[in-house]
Amino acid sequence: MNERALKVLEYNKIIDSLTDCAGSALGKEKCRALTPLTKLDDIREMQRETADALSRIYRKGSLSFSGIHDVRASIRRLEISSCLGAGELMHISSLLTAVRQIRRYGVLDPGDGVNGSRSAERETGQQDEMNQQPRPQGSDSLAERFELLEPLEIVNAEIQRCIISEEEIADDASPGLKSVRRQMKVANDKIREQLNSIVNSKDSQIVLQDNLITMRDGRYCLPVKSEYKNKFDGMIHDQSASGSTFFIEPMAVVKLNNELRELAIKEQDEIEKVLQSLSNMLYGHTKELQYDQDTLTELDFIFARAQLAKQMKASEPVFNDNGYINIKKGRHPLIDARKVVPTDIWIGNDFTLLIITGPNTGGKTVSLKTVGLFTLMGQSGLHITAFEGSQLAVFNEVFADIGDEQSIEQSLSTFSSHMTNTVSILKQADEHSLVLFDELGAGTDPIEGAALAMAILTYLHNRDIRVIATTHYSELKLFALSTPGVSNASCEFEVETL
Repeated sequence: MNERALKVLEYNKIIDSLTDCAGSALGKEKCRALTPLTKLDDIREMQRETADALSRIYRKGSLSFSGIHDVRASIRRLEISSCLGAGELMHISSLLTAVRQIRRYGVLDPGDGVNGSRSAERETGQQDEMNQQPRPQGSDSLAERFELLEPLEIVNAEIQRCIISEEEIADDASPGLKSVRRQMKVANDKIREQLNSIVNSKDSQIVLQDNLITMRDGRYCLPVKSEYKNKFDGMIHDQSASGSTFFIEPMAVVKLNNELRELAIKEQDEIEKVLQSLSNMLYGHTKELQYDQDTLTELDFIFARAQLAKQMKASEPVFNDNGYINIKKGRHPLIDARKVVPTDIWIGNDFTLLIITGPNTGGKTVSLKTVGLFTLMGQSGLHITAFEGSQLAVFNEVFADIGDEQSIEQSLSTFSSHMTNTVSILKQADEHSLVLFDELGAGTDPIEGAALAMAILTYLHNRDIRVIATTHYSELKLFALSTPGVSNASCEFEVETL
C-alpha cells in the first residue's frame, strides 16, 4: 500500500492503538510493522486468528504477555555453546514461566472450538473452503500454536532453584558453593571477632576516629585518625576526603582477610560452574526456545488485534475478491463512539462508481474515510467497527485524495496540488484498486471543475475501477443518474442536533 493513503486515512493511529494492546517489546515491534496484505487467503487467515483470539478473550479473559524478554541473543550464544550469565538465564526462565502459563490458557474445553464470530460468514454464504472444513472439537486456528509450546519445566525449575536474582546465586545451587560460603562465614566471623576486640580495647579509643568496622577494596579496615597512622600496626588502604582519617587493615586480620579473598575467588569459580551447568542443560533446547520466543511474539500480536477489536466493539468482516463492499452501520473508529453517526455504504455489485452528495459537515468525508480505513484495517487482519456481515473487497492499492493539499514549499495552490495527486492516481490505478476522491475538481471555476471531474470519473469508470467521490457539483449528480454503473448516495444534515 502507498504511504500517502496510509497517512491520509490515519491508518497510523489505528496501529498506535494496536501497539498499545501488545504486552511484549517484540509483540509491539510486530504491531508497528503491520501493513495491509493483498492475498485473500492470507487476509482470511489473519481475520480467523483475530476472531479466534477474541472468542478466547470473551470465554477465558485477557491473556498477558508483559514481562516477556527478548532472548534471541542468548539463544545464539547457546548455539555456539557459550556460558550464559545469571541475568540471561533469568530472562529465559521468565520466558519459560510465561510459556507454561500461556500454554495452560490455551487448553480448550471440549466444545470450545465453535467460534461465534463465524455468524457473519454463515449469514452471507461466503465462507471460504478452510472454514468449511470440520475442525476437531475443542480446536481453533490457534490451538496448535498453544499445544506446541515447550515450557521445559525441569530446566526452568533448576534455574529458579539456583538463581535468586541477577546478583545473587542460591547457597544450595551446588555442594561446592555451599561449602565455600560456609567457610566464608566462618572467616568473616573470625575477622569481626578480632576487629571488635581491637575496637573495644582502651588503647584504640584515642586512635580510632569512630568505633566502627568498614570495608575498603574488599578488605576489613578500621578508621584511624591521621596523627596516629604511623603508630597503628597495619596496611593503609584509603584516606578520607578531608585527610583526617586513614582506613587501615590491622596486621592481626591480614591473614584472615587474605583467606577471605581466596574464598571469594573460589566462590566466583563455583558460581561460574553453576552457570555453566545451567547453560549445559539448555544447549540441546535452542530450537524449543526459539519456537517459544517466536510463538509468544506471534500470539501477542494476534491477541493485541483481538484486544483492539474488543475495545472498539468491532466485528469480523467477510472478504471477497470481486470488488464488492457492503458496510452495515459502519462507525469511524477514530471518532468518539458516543458521538459517531453510523453509515451504510455499498459499492461493487450494481455499480462500481459511487458519488456522495450532501451539505457541509454532513458526513461525506467521514464516510469516504470510513470505507478507506476499513479496507486497510480489514486487509491487516483487524476487525472493523461495523455490524456483523459487513463485506469488504481485497484491493492491491487504495488511493485517496482527501484534505487540503496546498504546498507552500512547492508553490502549489490547493487545486494544483490535488491535480498533481490525481494525475499520479490515474497513472497507477487499475481494476484491483480502490480510489477515493474528496470534492473532486473543487478549488477552481465550478463549470471547469465539474467538467474535469466528470472526465476523470468517466476514465476510471470505463476501466472498471472502484471509485467513491464526494461532490457539491450538480453536474456530477446528473452524471450519476444518467450513467449505467454509477450511483448517487447522500448524507443528510440533522438540523436538530447539528
